Amino acid sequence: MELRHLRYFLAVADELNFTRAAARLHIGQPPLSMQIRDLEDELGVRLFERNARRVALTPAGKCLQEHAQRIMASVQEAVAQTQRVARGEAGELRVGFTSSLPFTDLLPDALHAYRKRYPAVRLQLREMFTPDQFGALGRDELDVGFVRLQGTRAPEGVRIREIARNPLRVVVNVAHRLASAGSVSFADLHDEDFIAFPADVGTDLPAVLRGLCRQAGFEPRIVQVAREATTQIGLVAAGLGIAVLPAPLETVRMPRVRYLALTDPEAEFRLAVATAESAQGALLAGFLAVVDELSGADGQAPKKR
Repeated sequence: MELRHLRYFLAVADELNFTRAAARLHIGQPPLSMQIRDLEDELGVRLFERNARRVALTPAGKCLQEHAQRIMASVQEAVAQTQRVARGEAGELRVGFTSSLPFTDLLPDALHAYRKRYPAVRLQLREMFTPDQFGALGRDELDVGFVRLQGTRAPEGVRIREIARNPLRVVVNVAHRLASAGSVSFADLHDEDFIAFPADVGTDLPAVLRGLCRQAGFEPRIVQVAREATTQIGLVAAGLGIAVLPAPLETVRMPRVRYLALTDPEAEFRLAVATAESAQGALLAGFLAVVDELSGADGQAPKKR
C-alpha cells in the first residue's frame, strides 16, 4: 500500500462520487477506479458499495477512512516539521554558558529574543566552565557556547569569536581603606590579601589576576580560594580579603561590599561565542544571528559591557 492509494481512497470516501473525486485529484475516472480496485484486492476487503445510483462506504471502508485520515494528517505534520527544522524554526539547540553570564544582559537578552523569534525551538541550557564547553563542542554534546577567555586559544576543531568585553572590578569590604575610592589601579593593591579562584577551576581569571599584578610589579598574595564568584563576594563581606571579578557580578548585592572600577587598560575579561568548526545548519545560524544583533559582533568591534 502506498500513500497515493490512501489519498485516492480518501478523496472517494469524502466525495462518494468517483467523477468528482477524479476531478479533485486531477486524474481520469478509469485510472481512479482501477487504483481503488487494486487497494481492495491488496486488503482483501470491499471498501465501497457501488451501483449505478450511489457509492457508499462499507464498514471496512469506514474503518480505513478513520485510520487513513490520521495517517495523512501525521504525514503532513511530519513534512511541515521537517521543513521547519530545515529553516531553523524547530528542533533543539544546546547552549553552554559560564557562571557569570546570567549576570550580564547579553545572555538573558539573547535567550529572550531567540525564544520570541523561534518559539518552537527547544533550548537546552548548561552552565559549564570554558574548558568543559570546548570539550563538549568537540564531542558534539553542545551546539554553541558562551566562553570566557583571556589569551586562551580554542582547541583544534573549535571556532571562537569575541563578542564582548567586561571590565573587571575590585570587590572590597565597606571597611576597607579603598572603599570610598571611585576607582583604583592594581598598583594600589600590592599589599592586599586576595580571594581568588583555584588554578584548576576552569576559568582564565587566576591567570588574569596574576598577569595584572605582575604588570603592577608584585605577586598576588592569595589567602583564600573559592570556586564560586558569589562565595568570593561573601568572603569579602566577611572581611577575609578582596576579590577581582567581572563587572556584571556587581548585580550581586551583599551588605558590607563595595565594587571599585579599575583604571588599568587591560583590566577586562573577554566573552566569546564558540562553535565546532564543522557546525552548520539553519538552527545554529539563527541563534548566532540573534547574538550578533545584540552584541554588535557582526563586523563591528566587540562592545564593552
